[in-house]
Amino acid sequence: MDADQITLGPLPEGITLAGEGMNSKVWNVLGHTYYMKSSSESSFAFETVDPPGTGVPPHVHTTQDEHIYVLEGVFTLYLDGQWETAGPGDTVRMPMGLPHAYYNRSEDFCRALFWVSPAGRLAELFDQLHNLEDPEEVVRRSALRDVDFLPAGSVAGA
Repeated sequence: MDADQITLGPLPEGITLAGEGMNSKVWNVLGHTYYMKSSSESSFAFETVDPPGTGVPPHVHTTQDEHIYVLEGVFTLYLDGQWETAGPGDTVRMPMGLPHAYYNRSEDFCRALFWVSPAGRLAELFDQLHNLEDPEEVVRRSALRDVDFLPAGSVAGA
C-alpha cells in the first residue's frame, strides 16, 4: 500500500475545510475532481466538481448504499431504468445493487456531496484511479473494488 493511501478506522474528529480534502486528499478521476471530506470504516464522503459534459456511466455498488446531495448545478441521473434530474438541495438515494449513473449535461459546473455506507474500498479505488486516463482500465480496477460498470450501450441514453 502506498504511503498516501487511506487506512480505514474509527471516524476521526475534526473539520475538513471548504475547498480542501481531508488530510489534503484530492483525486482527479477522468476529468472530475473529488475532495475527500470524511473517511471511516462506516462511511466515506467526498465532494465532486463535475465539468460540463462529464459523467459516470451506469454502474452498481454491490456492497454500499450511495447518496448524492446536490450543491450546485443539475445532474441527469439514471436510476434503475428511469431518467431523472436533481438540482441544488436535492438528495439522491441509491441503495446497494441499484444500477445508476450521473451526468452533467449542462453548460455549467456541477458540485455535490457524495457519500457511501459502509465505506468499503471506494477511497482505495479512487487512489487507484487518480490521473488514470484509460476508461477500460478504470472499469477493470473498479470491478476489483466492488463497483461493477454495466456493459457499454446497455442503457439507452447513457
